[in-house]
Amino acid sequence: MAYFVLPGGGKRVYRLAIARRIVDGTARGARDRSAAGYARRRTRVLRRALRPSRRLQIGLGPWLRALPARLPDPALTAALSGLGPHVRAAYVLRHIEGLPRYEIRDQLIELGVRDPWPAIRAAEVVRVAAPRGAGRFDTETLRPVRNRSVLPLATAAILTAGLVAALVVTERGEPSAEPAHALRLGSAAPDAWTRGARTLDAWPARGGLAGDRAFLRSAAAAWTGAPGDRRAAGAAQLLYAGRLGGTPLAVMRQGDRLARYTPGRLEVVPAGAGPSAPIALGGGRYLLAPWDARPETLGGDRLAASAGVTAPVRAGTGCGRGPLFHLGSRTLGDLGGPRAAVLAYHSPAWRPGAADRPARLGRKGRTVWNRLACAAPRPARPVSDATAFNFWSGRLPDGGKTADWVCTRLAYASGGATAQATLLGADVRPTGACDARRPVGGTWWQAPSDRWYYVAAAGRGLVPHAGGVRRPATRGRLLVATGAPRTPVALTAR
Repeated sequence: MAYFVLPGGGKRVYRLAIARRIVDGTARGARDRSAAGYARRRTRVLRRALRPSRRLQIGLGPWLRALPARLPDPALTAALSGLGPHVRAAYVLRHIEGLPRYEIRDQLIELGVRDPWPAIRAAEVVRVAAPRGAGRFDTETLRPVRNRSVLPLATAAILTAGLVAALVVTERGEPSAEPAHALRLGSAAPDAWTRGARTLDAWPARGGLAGDRAFLRSAAAAWTGAPGDRRAAGAAQLLYAGRLGGTPLAVMRQGDRLARYTPGRLEVVPAGAGPSAPIALGGGRYLLAPWDARPETLGGDRLAASAGVTAPVRAGTGCGRGPLFHLGSRTLGDLGGPRAAVLAYHSPAWRPGAADRPARLGRKGRTVWNRLACAAPRPARPVSDATAFNFWSGRLPDGGKTADWVCTRLAYASGGATAQATLLGADVRPTGACDARRPVGGTWWQAPSDRWYYVAAAGRGLVPHAGGVRRPATRGRLLVATGAPRTPVALTAR
């Protein structure tokens, strides 16, 4: 990625040496093999490759001596050199890394791109010849870089970190007798998000208790003393400290974990590091990103917010989950996690690539999500965004009513995604896993006449095929067959 994203042309040997030096410089987080750890390292690599420091060209000897015998084909590099930096990054993420559009969007936002969609669309129309050979290198073919010891740099980093920590403690007026292992709470400057990348690190601390030293010491001590893997040490970020319903509440963050502290109780949950997802404070209130637009109710009226905290708002469903409010072009919803998720809806007429810009849920989308949110179990992991692809709508056979078949894709804050198909008719019926790009779903269904049918539907441009049923007939992308109820069926779409 670093090799292809670096600007300009130049000799391949120097370009590859600088690319590998960039990657080696991010090795501190290489031990974290989780999806979140890889995503953080990828962000660091891309950020340095997009805006490489001139210092990377000094002392390149060790990296030049460690080059592989086989270098990448120059065709792709030459073609990409004429593109803008963010378009290059989008191209590499799409065509070399093979990431879906929503992950590319999130990655570009992490890199400070306010509107990533033009760069993504520009990258998708680029047509270049495929390179003659792999764009990656097996680690077995790379010789180790023999460089000078990192001990002086590590020592300097430790001393600098200690000095910064001391300054933070001094600024906050913390006593110098604080135990060495105690958690240190810091916060971003109120205007940090206006001067740098819009990340979760740039969220300032808000709330009426953000300056209450005694309360913050209690919150930090509670997280320091938490048992097992709930414990935190070192430094953490304060996001909120205030009173909700008369009860003091502190929300702290370390990495992708959030801790909610009230006197006598501490809750620690994985929540991801997405930059813009509102954080649930409890009581229907949400803490918004400092750059978020004014929130609005689902009806389009203004939703009151003070110091980044919304007035109480709850989903209008019996289960308490579902769409909540609008933020700019997005609709946020509660799916049972610590942060609100972006909810999207595509009608049966939608085509991939036709309208991928974030769009508010309309009436139909809210109706579908109100049913889906209550039908699905609470996700085991926090969800960053969820899209309901309504791939078939029509009438079920033998007196059946109008129904919708929906493929719901959940993208998790820690990486990865799952998708499940659901038949929304007189009742809500899960019908197994689905592929949002080639959706198909099928199930045994009992008609109002009490006869059993196997029904299946597929997305636009596809036809469902079922094996193990009798007299299958397909009309309007709906397959109807008979057979013994509950008989296993081999379902495909072509």
